Amino acid sequence: MKSINHLFTRILFFLFTFSALGQVKDIGMPNIKNYKRTEYKGGTQNWSIDQDKKGNIYFANNSGLIQFDGSTWRKYALPNNTAIRSLKIDGSGKIFVGGNNEFGYFKPNEKGELKYFSLSKLISNKDSQNINLIWRIHIFKGEVIFQSFTKALFYKNNKLTVLNAPRKFQFSFMVNNRLFFQDKVLGILEYKNQKLYPLKGTTALNDKEIWAMFPLPNNKILLATLEKGLFVYDYNAVKEWNTEANSFIKKNTSLGGAIIKNKFIILNSVLNGIIICDLNGKIIQHLNRQKGLQNNTILTSFVDHKNNIWLGLDNGITFINENSPFTYFDYSYNIGTVYASVLYQNNLYVATNQGLFYHSWNTSFTDEPFNRVEGTIAQAWNIQVINNTLLCSSNSGALVIEHNKVSKILDTKGYFGFKQIPKHPEYVIGESYNGFSIFKIASHNVEFINQVQGFDETTNTFEVELDNDYLWLKKNPYLYQMELSDDLKKFESIKKYTQISTVNKGIGSLQSINNKIYFQTKNHFYRFSKDQDGFFEDRKMSNLFSNIPVINTLIQDSKGNLWYSFNESLGVLEKSDNGKYVRKQAPFSNLTGNLVNNYIAVNTVDQKNIFIGLTDGLTHYDATISNTFITKPTVFIESFSFPGDTIITGNLTANEKQFDLPYSGNHVKFTFSSPTFENQENVTYSYKLEPFEDTWRNWSSVSIKEYTNLREGNYTMKLRARNSFGVLSEVDQIKFTISPPWYRHFLAYIFYLLLIFAGTYVISNRVKLKIRKNKYYETIEQRRLYLEKESKIRHEQHELEKEIEKLKSDKLQIKILAKDKELVNNSLQVVKKNKTLNTIISKLKEIDTNILDDSTKSEFNKLHKSIVKEVNTDKSWKDLEKHIKNVHFDFLKRLKEKYPTISPRELDLSTYLLMNMSTKEIAEIMNISNGGVELARYRLRKKLGLNKKENLIGFLMSI
Repeated sequence: MKSINHLFTRILFFLFTFSALGQVKDIGMPNIKNYKRTEYKGGTQNWSIDQDKKGNIYFANNSGLIQFDGSTWRKYALPNNTAIRSLKIDGSGKIFVGGNNEFGYFKPNEKGELKYFSLSKLISNKDSQNINLIWRIHIFKGEVIFQSFTKALFYKNNKLTVLNAPRKFQFSFMVNNRLFFQDKVLGILEYKNQKLYPLKGTTALNDKEIWAMFPLPNNKILLATLEKGLFVYDYNAVKEWNTEANSFIKKNTSLGGAIIKNKFIILNSVLNGIIICDLNGKIIQHLNRQKGLQNNTILTSFVDHKNNIWLGLDNGITFINENSPFTYFDYSYNIGTVYASVLYQNNLYVATNQGLFYHSWNTSFTDEPFNRVEGTIAQAWNIQVINNTLLCSSNSGALVIEHNKVSKILDTKGYFGFKQIPKHPEYVIGESYNGFSIFKIASHNVEFINQVQGFDETTNTFEVELDNDYLWLKKNPYLYQMELSDDLKKFESIKKYTQISTVNKGIGSLQSINNKIYFQTKNHFYRFSKDQDGFFEDRKMSNLFSNIPVINTLIQDSKGNLWYSFNESLGVLEKSDNGKYVRKQAPFSNLTGNLVNNYIAVNTVDQKNIFIGLTDGLTHYDATISNTFITKPTVFIESFSFPGDTIITGNLTANEKQFDLPYSGNHVKFTFSSPTFENQENVTYSYKLEPFEDTWRNWSSVSIKEYTNLREGNYTMKLRARNSFGVLSEVDQIKFTISPPWYRHFLAYIFYLLLIFAGTYVISNRVKLKIRKNKYYETIEQRRLYLEKESKIRHEQHELEKEIEKLKSDKLQIKILAKDKELVNNSLQVVKKNKTLNTIISKLKEIDTNILDDSTKSEFNKLHKSIVKEVNTDKSWKDLEKHIKNVHFDFLKRLKEKYPTISPRELDLSTYLLMNMSTKEIAEIMNISNGGVELARYRLRKKLGLNKKENLIGFLMSI
């Protein structure tokens, strides 16, 4: 039993989810995003659309294949640069395309670039003639079928078979896994078992150009023709589909369409955009250029994985966020900034910056613009229903609205809003531009009573609430507590507060919840106790907002739900039947930045119809639509670039995302994409490069990141995305390795190690050799030093010997000189002796020997002869002269060589002078007078070229 209940629950959940995913709202307009040619940089017309498993969208464009991944548009052309008219993606990711006489498929190469592979070359020469345009591509029972007007080409296992048209094909269609062709003569043909079988009753359509076929309940098919409207075929006969949709197509012609979950049909038109109708032909939505499309001619439509709609236009591409609980009323509905809205007497009224507008409200919401309430052309701040009376607070005053026009102006001052006065049910107090006023509302009779005295300040940017005792006014930076008199004519007391808590400073907001006044600051809620004359915290209420961002405004709607604003965003605590609250915040994140500052304009009619005021219109929110439209986004590292190359990693599979880079490629760049097309501008990214970064980077809408000068190593780039609802994607990653530079490569380190070993070995050997050499050289040096020392000693010894010899020579010379001197002296003595003897001889000659006796005379003669003999035989002088010449031979030779004109007599004089002989001695030796010696000296000086100051003896000694 439990399993049955569980199965039943799952079926209900599936049906609810299925219903929610196939939801098309008939109130308001979905969010529309237009892409112009300047963005996707392609041709004008877009003929076909498909989506791959990753979520990327592809377009068959006049200039080629267009790829869009949510961030980047890329274009790929056919070899003949012709337009692509059809495309289809199979389960393996191949993108089959068809053009003029050309067809094939694109698939990514190792760098992620889509490369084209032509299949037209597989056709035989006979069948290759007149292929013409490939208008349709189908994947049917494992075969890829390319259809032109003349042929159908079946591709499987790299083989191509050709099926020629019986007469002439128009288009082909896949319906409920059945393949149909329209033949100009035979009608609609079904392809089965490689043959074509005509369908009964379809020749009636031979004059009609069918552009689309859709499945209908009860085994019927809806046929959309170009100019003849819509028809229903039940496999027996063709009948016209008499519906709103048919009337529209007849008027605007059809170019096919698409189907949403077999529940809603999209019909493209040539003249007036698209319509979305249910299976009964009732138009649910009509979108055209006036409603936000950039072009009214829709060539193709496509429903993506999230049941959002893509349109290929005659000029441009459009995305429609159909799978959302939000639809919008913008400028195309004649409304601007909305400050309040209310439902009254089957009309929806909105207070805007351009006045008060209304739109009829019934079970069938007509898609028409809002109308201005007559008499309201100024700023309208509020629209309220009090005591069944519709009151408008505007810049023109306090206005009563009846029958969609101003029936009464209660006061011409500007008003912000009205509050009912407790204990006085027929009276309301109005907040004007300069204080407060009292009005009475009874039995549809509304009148101005009086201005409340005691407070006349301008109350712009304020909040007002009333309880049984006080009127509370928050006007930054004060909170006013004012007590009305019983006659409502004045304020009996006014008290100002600058804070409501000593712990939580400031005053955040003022609000009435369940008829109780709350004062909020930093998500702490306080109430006022009259008995204690002070504020106390309501813990239960504070706990309710403990996990919510700090709010700035809070209101309670008619169903008890609590709507709060924070950081220009919106959230709600939905009140359930058991009194508990369920927090919803993510669905409203798309409204962030579009809310009216300091105003939460929420009007809850029921769970299916909630209206929220925006700065550029009004949004309709259906709370019954499941939150399954909030799906987990996908994210891809779209491209990976490094110097000299770019890899489109978004087109690669996960196991291909690993790369080896040279060290010169250590400057890398990544681009990100997320095929999240709803509110794409609010998609943010966070990433980290491991191990370069330890933490995830802050969320940012920037979809590019560069890293420079990365060191060698293994890296992993991780990326995640967060959509506008705050939902995080799975992590996408690529791994890459940066090789080290050659000088830091592993082999280089081995080389370095070997080099170190070799160097150590060589250095060791060199050191050893050096040590040996040093020892050798040291020995040699010691030997050299020894030899030098020995040589020095020998030299010194030799010098000493020379010195000794010199000393000996000098000593000998001195001795010789002394001997010479002595010899000279002796010679002089001999000379003197001889002179004396000669004198004696002369004296003896003077003696008369005759007087002497013979014996005496004989003795005298003997004596005379002996003296003469002594004088004659004395050779002392000649020996002296010879000796002097021998001793001073070298001197005399040098002197003669230097002065060749010198005479022998002068040579003798020079020798005597060198011997340091006195003038007297020289005179005696030379047998001249002393004056003669001086004259000889003068002549010698002159011949030697000496001046008077030069010493003659010193000069001679220097020679």
